[in-house]
Amino acid sequence: MADEFNVFIDRLQKKIIKEDIKKHNEIIVKLFHNPKNWGKPSKEEIIISDERRGGPKEYFLGFYLKIEEDIITKANFVTDGCSVMIATASQTTILIEGKSLLFAKNLKPEDIDKALNGLPEDEKHCADFVIETLRDIIEKYKQNQ
Repeated sequence: MADEFNVFIDRLQKKIIKEDIKKHNEIIVKLFHNPKNWGKPSKEEIIISDERRGGPKEYFLGFYLKIEEDIITKANFVTDGCSVMIATASQTTILIEGKSLLFAKNLKPEDIDKALNGLPEDEKHCADFVIETLRDIIEKYKQNQ
């Protein structure tokens, strides 16, 4: 009985992923189902953070950065947003880890869109919200220095 259930679940999951890929693309679906840098680190691991609601859907987004000598050594996020929001925030953390604050500040929504192999037109606001939050957190960090 348990084996039949597991087979059913595996088939269902594959069907869901296949449908998600039709609506989005493989990169977005991969990051949605297995987001990189998801989760709020311990206070000791965070140098600066920002948590807010925004964008047209009023999603929650928390960004948590560890910065050493103007290099982002660790970037994490949490969100209650849709699959595209999760993939967008995850891809942003991947792009900025190990990079300078200047690199991160100059990142544009179009860069995220390109890295994700194209966001759906009606979801491009996710990249706008993530970049706005990233720029604000960098500015907040610089003001505190």
